[in-house]
Amino acid sequence: MSREALFQSTATALKEKEEEWIALNAQKEKLKEEQTYYRERLTVLEQDQELYDHVGGLLHETAKHARDQAKQQMETLVTNALQYVFGPMFSFQIELESSGGRAQAEFYVVSEMNGTMIKTKPAEARGGGVVDIVALALRMAMLETLPTGKGEAIVLDEPGKHVSEEYHHLLYEFLHSVAGMFNRQIVMVTHHRHLAESADNAYIFEIKDGTTEAVRPEHS
Repeated sequence: MSREALFQSTATALKEKEEEWIALNAQKEKLKEEQTYYRERLTVLEQDQELYDHVGGLLHETAKHARDQAKQQMETLVTNALQYVFGPMFSFQIELESSGGRAQAEFYVVSEMNGTMIKTKPAEARGGGVVDIVALALRMAMLETLPTGKGEAIVLDEPGKHVSEEYHHLLYEFLHSVAGMFNRQIVMVTHHRHLAESADNAYIFEIKDGTTEAVRPEHS
């Protein structure tokens, strides 16, 4: 093989290896992004499970009549939230079972598809948006159920983070109706444009030269 042919062969091999490395590096970055996403979702699901356990504990500690009343109130509020955002085909159910002298609560989202009723766990229902709304409404329901929580402001961090953009305005309307219904102030941190623009008062926080500044949008 001549030097020119050897050089050309080596250059071709190097080019192929470079392209292979670029492809592998792109795949690596994609896997990193997926890893970050699933870690965030795991954290959210763990927090939601803690909430479900808390609700189950609350229902266990109350007397049967009060427990049934609290169960109905929670089911109604969460169902209203789901229907407000996603439509009338959704509802929320709490099933109480007694095990070892303790009342255990299981939570389900019920939806209708082509005349068939489908009952699933919140985390398995229509992606992250449904579980976000369920967790949000459950927290509000608990505040209304607990005597110590009445009248307090509700602080929300990225409410409806995984709710599709097409439902953002409906999420806002639900939050606005809850604030009026229960006479509560809602304070939230959000990156959702619709939620920020629809607030009674909004501030945009910007970092300039290492200092955080609060800016009032023109519409506020």
